[in-house]
Amino acid sequence: MQNRTGDDTPDHVPVSRDPVLRLEDFLPYRLNVAATLTSQALSRIYADRYEIGVPEWRILVTLGQFGSVTGKAIGQHSHMHKTKVSRAVALLEKRKLVARKANREDLRESFLSLTPAGRSIYDDLAPAALAFVQQLLTVVDPADRSALDRALHRISERSAELANKPARR
Repeated sequence: MQNRTGDDTPDHVPVSRDPVLRLEDFLPYRLNVAATLTSQALSRIYADRYEIGVPEWRILVTLGQFGSVTGKAIGQHSHMHKTKVSRAVALLEKRKLVARKANREDLRESFLSLTPAGRSIYDDLAPAALAFVQQLLTVVDPADRSALDRALHRISERSAELANKPARR
């Protein structure tokens, strides 16, 4: 898009010849882009075949991993907001992939688990998801994979610490 002077710089945006921050080099942005692209690529395995989205996928995998857990526990484990978990659980329940059982100790919450149909989908998708990871990791030298794992773990831990720290004014 050209501005009044004929170049491609929008009129309303000041131009800095030496940018302080370049989005494409900014680590949080790069991590987000990598996560988004990875999630989109992975979703090709389950979205068409089972007509589920990312939140439903995360719930199925969490229940496949842990068995019977609460929606709150799923949200904490998968880093999803409670409303997103609730909507996805409702969809999975409607499709008879997840069952709900009241918690007798706290009637405000329920335990969720996979139905046989949900377990069947999990059992089908888990090997495909693990194969996807192997395909993804082909671009990382085998000698660097443990360093990548450690770096991601440390960045996640540090991000959690910083997220819980009071904001600076």
